[in-house]
Amino acid sequence: MTQVRVGVFGLLGSGNLGNDGSLEAVLGHLRRTRPEAVVDALCGGPEVVTARYGIPATRLHWYRGEYRTASRAGAIAGKGLGKLVDAVRTAAWVRRHDVVIVPGMGVLEATLPLRPWGFPYALFLLCASGRVLGTKVALVGVGAAPIGSRPTRALVRWSARLAAHRSYRDTLSRDAMRAMGVDTTRDAVHPDLAFALPAPPAGEGRRPGLVCVGVMDFHGGDDDRARAGEIHRRYLDGTTRFVRTLVEEGRPVRLLTGDACDARVVEAILDAVDSPLVTAAEATSLTDLMKETAAADTVVATRYHNLVCALRTGTPTLALSYAAKSEALMARMGLDAYCHPAREVDAGRLLEQFRSLEKRSAGLRQTLAERNRAVTEQLDRQFAALTAALFPATDRPHAPQESS
Repeated sequence: MTQVRVGVFGLLGSGNLGNDGSLEAVLGHLRRTRPEAVVDALCGGPEVVTARYGIPATRLHWYRGEYRTASRAGAIAGKGLGKLVDAVRTAAWVRRHDVVIVPGMGVLEATLPLRPWGFPYALFLLCASGRVLGTKVALVGVGAAPIGSRPTRALVRWSARLAAHRSYRDTLSRDAMRAMGVDTTRDAVHPDLAFALPAPPAGEGRRPGLVCVGVMDFHGGDDDRARAGEIHRRYLDGTTRFVRTLVEEGRPVRLLTGDACDARVVEAILDAVDSPLVTAAEATSLTDLMKETAAADTVVATRYHNLVCALRTGTPTLALSYAAKSEALMARMGLDAYCHPAREVDAGRLLEQFRSLEKRSAGLRQTLAERNRAVTEQLDRQFAALTAALFPATDRPHAPQESS
């Protein structure tokens, strides 16, 4: 049996549970279908990835302060030197692999604040190295969106063009790349990779009346920098008012996060509401988040993968939507009527939508169960197609067969 060397790449192990969940889904697939594969990572948090997933990992950036604002001359010089060093480091790492997989994540979008010479540059180095060195680079189930910044858009466009394989988590992503000039004729669309993770049994640990509220340290997107403070204040104020109203009605509320930075929003809400009915979860994985959402009657959430977890467990969900990807996900799962703009949270309107959601709860749970079955079948076909595209046709053990 031929040994295959597989690399995984991205901002993994850096505190974002959605990114790590996508990695977990891909690793699970590899271990089922290519158990002989030797896997390692080039990622943001190598110590976390190695400890949690048992694979060797290398730090993505040579300069450790890459994502901190550089104001002093030494820091600016360090960042500049790091760009050159990373080009060599990335190429050397890519050369050691037969295949490199970028698992999910919004790597082709700028729906949150993003500098072109951070991750977009790192992704370009990866894809360019793969093309030059003959290593297949696969962007698997990734998110994409229109990008206003010309440097960022150029790096993202060339990264996509240079990749050997592309697939997207929704049609909006594929359309965005087509609009940027990428030929997407052969690019597939399939559900988010996190839907491949096992969900807890329906109703496990259910607490009647519980509402899970997934919060986010939200300041708008890459094009909202001038009004980031205003957007954040409005989001926090509206979400806090919503939580306070639920508590005044005697409802228990469980606050969820999806990234380490969201903790400050949790603290602000706990301080403002100050009630034993409001508690905070300490989830460290999407599996933990699924257990939390499975126990709830209803979920109201902002982060994309908080939504994925809630929908995956079949819990009626309302999205505080900050990007088109959230609305596309809700539409796929039959809940497109239950989206509310995260940039303009109106606590009164949000409560109206929430009460409507609860009234339809039984029917929506049935809808979600049906949609989840369809999503699982679609991902099985996608993984089979991915295996056929990336790995040799001979000696492929136990690969799932694609249905017609």
